[in-house]
Amino acid sequence: MRMRDISDKAITEREAVVEGALSLKPSVIKLIKAKRVPKGDCLAAAEIAGILGAKKASQIIPLCHPIPIDFVGIEFVLGHRKIRIKTRVKTKAKTGVEMEALAATVVAALTIYDMCKPLDKNIVISDIKLLRKSGGKSGLYVR
Repeated sequence: MRMRDISDKAITEREAVVEGALSLKPSVIKLIKAKRVPKGDCLAAAEIAGILGAKKASQIIPLCHPIPIDFVGIEFVLGHRKIRIKTRVKTKAKTGVEMEALAATVVAALTIYDMCKPLDKNIVISDIKLLRKSGGKSGLYVR
């Protein structure tokens, strides 16, 4: 095992967009919308946690390069039984930000799970996937 050598790669603008979802009881979704979850505003906490997850990706994923993060944007779309999380991460670096966007999405989902687990024992985190990436030698990828 070894970290990939990126010393000869060019610094380019890079972006990754990742999506994930949580399934919860409709009653819990209503509490989240009303900001009445007993632990507090779980979407605000999840957004901050997700940003931190992006910034710490190289510390928790073996062989992941530490890179500067220029932007992390996290959006939540609340449905009747589902919360969709969409994360966008941007940088100018020698390697991409897919891992940072995935980490942000997962950590945001885990934060919602943690804050809502007393209210719903059947929460499911699912559908975490790369939707789009751009920059670097491989160029544009769209799912």
